[in-house]
Amino acid sequence: MDIIEMTRELGKALQNDDRYIAYTLAKQVNDEDEELQADIKRFEELRRELNLTMSGENPDSDKLKQLDEDIKSTYKKIMNNPNMFVFNSAQQALENLVSNITQIISMCANGEDPDTCQPSSGCSGSCATCGGCS
Repeated sequence: MDIIEMTRELGKALQNDDRYIAYTLAKQVNDEDEELQADIKRFEELRRELNLTMSGENPDSDKLKQLDEDIKSTYKKIMNNPNMFVFNSAQQALENLVSNITQIISMCANGEDPDTCQPSSGCSGSCATCGGCS
């Protein structure tokens, strides 16, 4: 088996991992949550409207303030949705797994022992390889 075939096997193993399965199920639940999808659509519309208003000549400060408040309240509603909370947790767990896999592969490519190298779980300070702060 060559390295590409082995990588495909790793991909299959990843897709059979509980964290991947939890993520895909949570994503499906979010996609089927009509209220959540309406809130996300509303949030995107508000952001577009804010950008258009800001880019115009002499933007209306009252309108900007109202849009900002509407965006914040819509975002809060989205993030307080129980389905979104489950999704974010599942997404973070999957991102951590993928980050660990990537770190191990990188360490091995730099000559470290594949049997003993350990991925770092803390912040390295580099945002380039990070899945985001929790």
